[in-house]
Amino acid sequence: MITLYTDSTPNGFKISIALEELGLDYKTIVIDFSKREQFTPEFLKLNLNAKIPVIVDHDNDDYCVFESGAILQYLAEKTGRLIPKSDKNRLDMMQWLFWQTSGLGPYVGQLLVFVVALEEEITTAIERYLRESRRLISVLNDQLEGKEFIAGDEHTIADIAVFPWVRILDLYPLPIELSDYPHVQKWYQALSSKPAYSKGITIPPTAAQPVRLKMFQSALV
Repeated sequence: MITLYTDSTPNGFKISIALEELGLDYKTIVIDFSKREQFTPEFLKLNLNAKIPVIVDHDNDDYCVFESGAILQYLAEKTGRLIPKSDKNRLDMMQWLFWQTSGLGPYVGQLLVFVVALEEEITTAIERYLRESRRLISVLNDQLEGKEFIAGDEHTIADIAVFPWVRILDLYPLPIELSDYPHVQKWYQALSSKPAYSKGITIPPTAAQPVRLKMFQSALV
């Protein structure tokens, strides 16, 4: 059994999708950002950085893992799935996992803050994050040309990591059209139809609003 500490955010959805895809038994504990539950002493014992997601693996001496990329790698290695077997292919996949955690997620997240979450329009910030978000999506589009999945022919944790952040572009009125990136759009639509993805984005049950903007707003206080 695994306990997943999460909220309805792209990084949280990465882990619920992975757990569903891997068929692992887990329970969910929601960390409510609006109540600042990420700063409680109990949660800080799990993650001093006060961020979700976090997992506790009760089948491995209650081992605790934080940071979504590290959690995905842990779950893949635990099960021997969603991660290439050969060293070269594994490294190819890990490059795209790190690309998401260091680039796509931060830039699309900040774009959402400045375009949707803030009442004040800060033009220079919007231009900066829009320009880089478009560049990153273009990079992804080039990588997916002629491929079913990001790392090639194999579905991996790189796909799971990237999907919730591309989904942001489909959910919110951001000045980036998926139709301008046909390879990304085809990949996104194919994954959207997979049961683990369609269920994972509804966990926790509070995900009626698919990505709550308070998550982004909380970064400003």
